[in-house]
Amino acid sequence: MSFTHLQELIQLAQQSQTTIAKVMLAVEVEQTGHSEQEIVERMSRQFDVMEEAVRKGVQSPIQSRTGLTGGDAYRVHEYVKQGSTFVAPQTLRAMAYALSVSEVNAGMGRIVATPTAGAAGILPGVLVYALDSGRFSRDAVVMAMFTAAALGLVIANSASIAGATGGCQAEVGSATAMAAGALVELAGGSPEQVGHAVGLTLKNSLGLVCDPVAGLVEIPCIVRNGLHAVTALAAADMALAGVKSIIPPDEVIQAMRDIGNELPVSLRETGIGGLAGTPTGKRLRRQVFGGELFPESKEGGGQ
Repeated sequence: MSFTHLQELIQLAQQSQTTIAKVMLAVEVEQTGHSEQEIVERMSRQFDVMEEAVRKGVQSPIQSRTGLTGGDAYRVHEYVKQGSTFVAPQTLRAMAYALSVSEVNAGMGRIVATPTAGAAGILPGVLVYALDSGRFSRDAVVMAMFTAAALGLVIANSASIAGATGGCQAEVGSATAMAAGALVELAGGSPEQVGHAVGLTLKNSLGLVCDPVAGLVEIPCIVRNGLHAVTALAAADMALAGVKSIIPPDEVIQAMRDIGNELPVSLRETGIGGLAGTPTGKRLRRQVFGGELFPESKEGGGQ
């Protein structure tokens, strides 16, 4: 079974009086021939990798191989200890966790691409945050990963999760929607509320361009992961509070697909336009590679 509409997934969970996570687990059993226990154990190992990346960057600063970025997860984590923050300290920890995973990625460490390397910090950041809150068991958090996987599958089948195809809305936007939906189900929300979390989240990232400086998954990717972890938490709370996506989630996903198709090539992971095309972005590209990687493009802001 290959889901192309979120409503189809929601209805299946409702009809079976179960969760989206359990629907996804049943699909995995059917398609792989492995037992539930085997599949859950494999997902648990994936979570182990996620947690390792989360902890690494908040315990000590991690620098990227290029030297362009690093240490922000540690900075935010230490800042939280001051006790005088605008955002709740717990929320900032989720931000620091997401930053950490992205910095591990930039440092050529081991991560789980969820759904891509460029957006790999968001889901681990919020799930480890949820685990650390003490509200949920580790087993429950691992099951929430199946919820996220189901949501990512729908988005990938009906739109895109690739920045080269749909811009950063397809990567960071999708990851944030996956995380928000997973949190809603983890907290006992209904399948319908999970869907609204996806719609609310994606609406907040429509049109987000993919403009990596020097073509690297560092600037602005790392910071976007941190900030969107907070968005995932907020969207989950909105959905659990009863806030609905007036535009049905499936239509929001289609809108994301259409917007991605309309984005110019310079704003789809080519490292030409947007922030990559700024004077500083070009200077950093030369600093890393010692020359021009791509021809200058008027479309992307190059001169």
